[in-house]
Amino acid sequence: MDPKKVLLIDDDADLVALNRGALEKHGYVVDAAYNGRQGIEKAKAAKPDAIVLDVMMSTNSEGFDTARALRKDAATKGIPLIMLTSVNSTVPFKFEPDEFLPVDRFLEKPLRAEELVRHVGEMLGA
Repeated sequence: MDPKKVLLIDDDADLVALNRGALEKHGYVVDAAYNGRQGIEKAKAAKPDAIVLDVMMSTNSEGFDTARALRKDAATKGIPLIMLTSVNSTVPFKFEPDEFLPVDRFLEKPLRAEELVRHVGEMLGA
């Protein structure tokens, strides 16, 4: 069986490296994008099995826009999306997956890399 592919979309290179290492240690093939546009391009080209997406990148809503764009595109709409962000600590209300935020899971930073691996595994039935 081929290893599952995970795409990390986050502008924090250190966090990407940490999460990549943890995921690869558990047998995942990991690619990274450092902004939403690059993430959408990589998702269309590589067809990952799951995407882990930050919210606040070059703008405070880039991840939301990226999630909606991924869900609207026939090539990427079925890929499980995990939003991993600290946005809830910066605004006075809580985001949850819904029509505005079309993701499968919403996780708060900071999150231990092993916890991310667990969530990815659950999403992919591993």
